[in-house]
Amino acid sequence: MSKQFKVVAVSGSVQQPSRTLVLLKTLVARLGQQLPIDVQVIELSQIGPQLAGALHRHALPAAVEQSLRAIETADLLIAATPVYRASYTGLFKHLFDFVHHDALKDVPVLLAATGGSERHALVIDHQLRPLFGFFQALSLPVGVYASESDFTDYRISSAQVLERIERAVESALQSLFSEPRRNASAA
Repeated sequence: MSKQFKVVAVSGSVQQPSRTLVLLKTLVARLGQQLPIDVQVIELSQIGPQLAGALHRHALPAAVEQSLRAIETADLLIAATPVYRASYTGLFKHLFDFVHHDALKDVPVLLAATGGSERHALVIDHQLRPLFGFFQALSLPVGVYASESDFTDYRISSAQVLERIERAVESALQSLFSEPRRNASAA
C-alpha cells in the first residue's frame, strides 16, 4: 500500500487539557496503525482567537485559511467536539461556516463527541450528521461518543469506548477503500 491518505482531524474544544482532543488523537493514532496517513490536527483552542471575529473568509489570517484548505482537501475528515448546551461548540460551527459548500462532497467524515454524561450521546446523530449532510459528506455510520466517566486522568479508560473506536476506524477504512474518492481522482 503506497498511497498515503490525507487525514484532517478537527477538535472543537477550546479547553486545555481536553477530553475531546484525547479522543481525537486516539482515533488518529488507531487509524495510523492501520494505514499510511498524513495527519493534520486542527485545534480550535489554538486557532479560535484568530477565527472568532472574522465575518468573511477573506478576512481570516493565513493560519486559519491554511486550516480551511486542509479540511477542504482531506481524504478523510475526523470531526470531534465537546457538547455545550446540547450541541457542538459555536467556534466549531463558525469554522465550518467558512468551508466551501461543495468541498466535502463524498468525503468520509468520522464523527466524535464528548460530554459530561450519557444524556448528550445523541449529539452525533442530531447535530453533527445534519451539519455534514449539508456538505454532502459521507458521515460514517459509526460515531464515537465518550462521557466524562469514560476517562481517567485524561486517558480513555472505558473498554466500551475503546471498542467503539475500533469499530469507527474499521468503518473509516472500509469507506476509504470502497470506491474512488474525489481527491484520489484529482491527484
